[in-house]
Amino acid sequence: MRSATCVFGKISTFNFANSNQIFGHSQRVWQTRLIHSGNMQPRYLKQAEAIKLDEELFNYFGVEQLMELAGLSYLPEIFYPKRPAKILYENLTKQCELFEIPFLSSFPAQEELNTKYSLIVDALFGFSFKPPIRQEFSEIINTMIQTSTPCCSIDIPSGWDVENGPVDPTNHLNPAMLISLSAPKLCASFFRGIHYLGGRFIAPALATKYELNLPNYPSTQNCVRL
Repeated sequence: MRSATCVFGKISTFNFANSNQIFGHSQRVWQTRLIHSGNMQPRYLKQAEAIKLDEELFNYFGVEQLMELAGLSYLPEIFYPKRPAKILYENLTKQCELFEIPFLSSFPAQEELNTKYSLIVDALFGFSFKPPIRQEFSEIINTMIQTSTPCCSIDIPSGWDVENGPVDPTNHLNPAMLISLSAPKLCASFFRGIHYLGGRFIAPALATKYELNLPNYPSTQNCVRL
C-alpha cells in the first residue's frame, strides 16, 4: 500500500478531541462523496477577516487528517520541519506517535514522492503566512511543485499570498484539491482545481456577523464541493 505524506509547519488547536472529530469527518467525507453547493456561493475572506474569525472559533491544525488516514488503513507519514517548544504542540505530536504515525527527518526527494506516496497533504503554511518564502521552505515547495503525486492543500496552497493568490505566476504550487475550512480565503478565487468547504460547525450568529453566505450542507454532511 502506498503512503500519504503530510507537510506541516504549525499545529494548533483549542480542543484536540472535538476538532479532530469535526474536521476529520469533513476530510473523510470528501474522499467518498461529491456533494455540490448548488447556486449558493460563500464569501471569500481577506486575511484579516480570516484571522479575526479564527480568533472567535479556534486555531486549526493539520493532525486530524493524519488520524483519519490512519483510521482508514492508509499509511500516513509526517514531515514537520518546525516544532515549537510548547506543551500543546508536544501533546499533538504525542497523539501521532500513539497512532504509530512516523515522522520524517527530511522531506522526501521528488523521485521518492513519485513512487512511494499516493497523496501529499499540504499544511505547511496557514492563512497568517506572508511572503517571501524562506529558503528552507522554498525547497520543500519546489519539490511539491515538481512531483507527479497529487497534492491536497488545506486552506491555503503553501507559498500563495492569502489574498492575491500565487506570488510567482510561473512557478507556484498548483494542488489538485483545496479544502477550505470555515470559509474560503480570498486566494481561493484563483484556484481552478477541486474545491471543498468544511464549515458546517460555524454558528449562524458568526455566519451572519461576518456575512459568510455559507452554502447549505445536505443531510448530515460536514463538507460541500464548491
